[in-house]
Amino acid sequence: MHWIPATDSDVEKMLQVIGVNSIEDLFCDIPQDLRLKDWKLPPSLTEIEITKKFSDLSSRNSSKKICFVGGGYYDHYIPAVVDYLSQRGEFVTAYTPYQPECAQGTLQAIYEYQTAICRLTDMEVSNASLYDGGTALFEAVLMALRITGRRNITVLPGLNPLYLQMLKTHMANLDVDIVEGGDPAGCACVIAANPDFFGNVNDFTSLAEKAHQQGALFIIVVYPVSLGLLKTPGEMGADIVVAEGQSLGLPLACGGPYLGIMATKREYIRKMPGRISAMTVDNDGRRGFVLTLQAREQHIRREKAMSNICSNQALCALRALIYLSELGKSGIQQLAKYCYSKTEYMKKQLSKVKGANVVNKSYTFNEFVVRLDKPAEFVVKKMNEHDILAGIPIKSYLNALKVSSPRKDYMGVEFGEEGDLLIAVTEKRSKEEIDLFVDKLSESLKD
Repeated sequence: MHWIPATDSDVEKMLQVIGVNSIEDLFCDIPQDLRLKDWKLPPSLTEIEITKKFSDLSSRNSSKKICFVGGGYYDHYIPAVVDYLSQRGEFVTAYTPYQPECAQGTLQAIYEYQTAICRLTDMEVSNASLYDGGTALFEAVLMALRITGRRNITVLPGLNPLYLQMLKTHMANLDVDIVEGGDPAGCACVIAANPDFFGNVNDFTSLAEKAHQQGALFIIVVYPVSLGLLKTPGEMGADIVVAEGQSLGLPLACGGPYLGIMATKREYIRKMPGRISAMTVDNDGRRGFVLTLQAREQHIRREKAMSNICSNQALCALRALIYLSELGKSGIQQLAKYCYSKTEYMKKQLSKVKGANVVNKSYTFNEFVVRLDKPAEFVVKKMNEHDILAGIPIKSYLNALKVSSPRKDYMGVEFGEEGDLLIAVTEKRSKEEIDLFVDKLSESLKD
């Protein structure tokens, strides 16, 4: 009670009104073993002392480890201009742009972000962004349910298991069946990932056609950087595209804030959740930007709302826009080529290591699985001793998510054995770092 300006008499009166005898009674529903044992706070510090204390604490978070961890979130280089522009006060402190007369800069940034996403995915319309890749997928599924009126969905093998669990959690109270690897007949949508969780690259053009023949929508989850090299969702015939935008200028930050990307065909624009910024002209013919088609319950009747999405990751979307603008079309293509070529080099070098076998037999992008003669979790711990974050032990990851193991990819190959390690290679990994990884892995397999 030290920080609440209330006297003992005030406290007694409040307890009488509430109908309890003591403050302790307010916590009776919390088991004793879960309660805070004491409120002994440390003594106060001066500004100099507290600055030093927090500097020391924050320095413990810095890491010089070489990162080969992926699984949907990647260690890409972020150009300095992304931080410089996105941290300007006009963007950082800007309020949500309900009033266009005082939010033209923010609205224009959103509009240009939408344009960049449409060009990247080869789709017709994009919203102003969503919370992250997993929730974007959930929103895409709700879109498909609204459009088709059907109550079941098909998830193809290879979807990120984290996204699958998020999908099941969000839809736990809805009358919707989630079928893994089923036939598209009678379903609202077919969900595929390219590249998939294991790094495999596929062309889903024929699958999209088959889904459309059955009256289903085709939803594809993509890795934005890969679109500099791979066939676009629009070329494959996708109806809705979603992605995690972390790879577009957002740092790895303990789970966020990240960026949910969504794009679709123009015919479905009124079924899309979130916000859309549009360009128009005023009475004098001057260009301006406004929010339009805000299909959420705050603006229209609840039964007609497309979603309860109340905001968007505007600052994260701004970073993605600056990142894509900085790279340009040729830059994103070059970036994708760097990731692909360095991954192929690492796969080639690992194929020479005794006790390591690259499982992916077809094309991969940025990520692949190597099957080790020893448990992947053991090897990861050994590699960490050399300041190398070696990747994700797939079986441990699936167990942590409580997902059935092993998992299959689209071609039916099973992943999830004790020795399966998911490795990611981005443009930041140098030849020297890759060679060091290979050498230390060889040593770890001999221990």
